[in-house]
Amino acid sequence: MTAYLDKILAFRALHADGRVLVLPNAWDVASACVMADAGAAAIATTSAGVAWSLGAPDGEHLGRDRALDLISRVAAAVDVPVTADIEGGYGSDPDEVADTVRGVIGAGAVGVNIEDADHRGSSPLRPVDEQCERIAAARHAANTEDLPLFINARVDTYLLGVGDPATRLPATLERAAAYLAAGADGIFVPGVTDLDTVAVLAKEVPAPLNVMAGPGAPTVAELAGVGVARVSVGPAIALAAYAVVRHSTRELLSAGTYSALAAALDYRRVDALMPHARR
Repeated sequence: MTAYLDKILAFRALHADGRVLVLPNAWDVASACVMADAGAAAIATTSAGVAWSLGAPDGEHLGRDRALDLISRVAAAVDVPVTADIEGGYGSDPDEVADTVRGVIGAGAVGVNIEDADHRGSSPLRPVDEQCERIAAARHAANTEDLPLFINARVDTYLLGVGDPATRLPATLERAAAYLAAGADGIFVPGVTDLDTVAVLAKEVPAPLNVMAGPGAPTVAELAGVGVARVSVGPAIALAAYAVVRHSTRELLSAGTYSALAAALDYRRVDALMPHARR
């Protein structure tokens, strides 16, 4: 437990002192091992990539048990801290979210993302009060174990295009303030990379701000320059890997050539990264 607590504290420290934490998003053990070998100080999971790797669509179709099993495997495979994307918490009520968080702790992850998108409801987002109850339950579950698990509360106003564009920023800030009061440690606002908007978010949110970047987004340095504390890429690396699968397969089946495979990693290097090979 001491080693686990130290890992949580080390992860929290990566958000401090004006530094920007860059998080590649893994979807299985092999991708996490490659990311750690490439120099990642910490790794996040991507719920979409995890679901796809296990044959399920994104949007809480995977289920808690299968998600926790994957999180456990990834956290055990690498030495760096792993924070887990648990979508909305894999539960219909706060008590079930708390159960999920206890499972995350058992799996060895140092933090969680909890989103306010409602995949089963009539509205795209959960009501603020309801989401606050879920975040508070997650915080209480961690506190009961005397563990400062990093809770990253995701606000999906921009990602889902909720409401009028003119009111989206104040609505996001309202949700962020409520989630922090409920026990969140950081705020994650995917779907927006416009530097002017991001700068306002970073200034007005009194906690580490996480944005999701990808092709066409400002560089990590530019995002850090306006106050972003944490940059992740969601399912983008997984999607890029699947693009290689598709392109190389089409080339193989049509031209009968292999140029798409030219940039492949060395077999022995990847094999040596696997947990059993390092024992």
